Amino acid sequence: MTDQQLQRLVKKVSLQFFAKPFNHHAYFNHRLKTTGGRYHLDSHDIDINPKMDDHGTHDVLIGIIKHELCHYHLHLAGYSGKHNTKEFKQLLKAVGGSRYAPRLSENERRTPFRYFYRCPHCGLEYHRKRKIDLKRYVCGRCRSQLRLISESA
Repeated sequence: MTDQQLQRLVKKVSLQFFAKPFNHHAYFNHRLKTTGGRYHLDSHDIDINPKMDDHGTHDVLIGIIKHELCHYHLHLAGYSGKHNTKEFKQLLKAVGGSRYAPRLSENERRTPFRYFYRCPHCGLEYHRKRKIDLKRYVCGRCRSQLRLISESA
């Protein structure tokens, strides 16, 4: 799905479920990692995590669009668009939006650790995002020299 298709979908969902037009921009943001989408208070734009699109019925994506449109329409109407307000919860329930973004599947999530070290003496394992200098760092339990076991790309 392209940004233009997303824009059309957001406008359609806004008219269908909220009976109000969406007059700003909606686009995919590839930098979003843990959230389904985001509504910008200053520009009134909506960005959506492209990993939330299931490329089929778009049910998950539409649920996230409804959630962000609740923020959008409440903010433009002068209400607080925070998650814990009564107005937000009622509107979200009325339109059937997603309260939370679903977890990504295992193959879409990247392993957070790239380097695996092990102490040859006591067997303690260390998982690190960054490479460490094996001449400077030793095992915290027994003070022996660490060994690099694997490096994933």
